[in-house]
Amino acid sequence: MKKFFERLAEKKILVSDGAWGTELFKLGLRAGECPELWNEQNSTEVFAIAKKYIDAGSDIISTNSFGGSPVKLSHYNLQSKAYELNKTAAEISREAAGDKLVMGSIGPTGKFLMTGDISAEELIDSFTLQVNALLDGGVDAILLETFYDIDEAECAVKAVRNFPDVPLICSFTYDRNSSGEYRTMMGSTPKDILQAMITLGVDVVGVNCGGGYNNMIDLVKELRGFSHNIPILVQPNAGLPETVEGKIVYSETPDVIANSVKSFLSIGVNIIGGCCGTTPEHIRTIRKIVDDFLLNQ
Repeated sequence: MKKFFERLAEKKILVSDGAWGTELFKLGLRAGECPELWNEQNSTEVFAIAKKYIDAGSDIISTNSFGGSPVKLSHYNLQSKAYELNKTAAEISREAAGDKLVMGSIGPTGKFLMTGDISAEELIDSFTLQVNALLDGGVDAILLETFYDIDEAECAVKAVRNFPDVPLICSFTYDRNSSGEYRTMMGSTPKDILQAMITLGVDVVGVNCGGGYNNMIDLVKELRGFSHNIPILVQPNAGLPETVEGKIVYSETPDVIANSVKSFLSIGVNIIGGCCGTTPEHIRTIRKIVDDFLLNQ
């Protein structure tokens, strides 16, 4: 588990991967289907996605396990296969990564503690099983991504901390309100999130998804302004999705995001990649910009 911290200290800036869902849909995943089931039924295609990101220059890639918690898989009556599907997800990315890093992706369950949908104990148990499977499959770190509820994130963090010395990244998604302020869906500010995550002992804080690269620059400045020390991960969407001729497209091409990537690097981010709509071509562009930036340091 020291490998993650050593690599981050050595390289200063790690390039992560781009969207997984976007690539799965290109290969035939249909709306309403379980993406994690592809780890079992379409493992060759899942491996190809991971390998494309490695070939594009990623230092660290995710796993096809975002919705792999037993709670989330219960929507497909697949909760009994949670361990197997997560472990396989990790093994696929581990094989594709070679000597690069792998972070096990864990997303929110969609259940809310405040409404009584689920208990904290149930969440911790669900996340613990998922973390265990991902670690058994060979991941180097755990990535909690696209969270919006501090309480659920705390349960996920506690689950990860059941396993000693596991590097932990926790990334939230924000929207910008009419006053120009960033808030999660539950109304938390970036400062609220940062303070909570530091208190919980998270190793890297992150922001992902959202309205695009340019839209996230002020948010990242805000986070870095609150803490000059903790590493920051940034994985924005390639803009907002639009439907064109029946297909979902994203407006921020690799060329469009270039200046925003340079802005993130000047702010001091430590891990940079993409979320929905980003592709291996986006990662290839990010790789070149990061290499140029580091060369001129």
